[in-house]
Amino acid sequence: VKTADSAERRKRVNGLLKYRYAWRGYHQVSLPTDPAVHRFTLTAVEDEVVIGTITVNFDSPDRLSSDGAFGPEVAQLRSTGKRLCEFTKLAIDPVVGTKRVLATLFHVAYIVAHRIRGFDTLLIEVNPRHVRYYERMLGLKVMALERLNTSVNAPAVLLGIDFEYIKSQIGEYGGQPEAAAKVRSLYPFALTLREEAAVI
Repeated sequence: VKTADSAERRKRVNGLLKYRYAWRGYHQVSLPTDPAVHRFTLTAVEDEVVIGTITVNFDSPDRLSSDGAFGPEVAQLRSTGKRLCEFTKLAIDPVVGTKRVLATLFHVAYIVAHRIRGFDTLLIEVNPRHVRYYERMLGLKVMALERLNTSVNAPAVLLGIDFEYIKSQIGEYGGQPEAAAKVRSLYPFALTLREEAAVI
């Protein structure tokens, strides 16, 4: 897993995003061209081929993408003192992407957002068809029901979770893929705590 900090890698990420979003019938999205301290993109790379990507947005005066469709709910969370961030622009190559790829991208994004930068609450917008998957596999909860996400011209549901819950699941299951046979979760495919410490 690497950061998308070079023009060539960002080009490859945009290619994957274009392919996966077009396949789903969404409006095309791409990475912003302006550098920003409140946003970063991770890529999963195998043999120099980008096979997955996820972008983390930290709450800032520019707000979050989820403010577009779910402004009142996001504002309410802010009013309680939550330090919010969101995971966006998730795409996995279906040919070579695996649960391990998704879990590792998610884990490294969590490390930077929570363990290093101290954010405490995660938000994700997902297509209504995928809600059960994220509830079951990562423990996310519905924060607001279906609305139109105008940036991709598709319906979205707002999901959220406290990072402390993610921390507890990684501590219990991380690095134990054999546990996936009895636990319907992505956390067994996450890094071990020793690997997490090395990333930090």
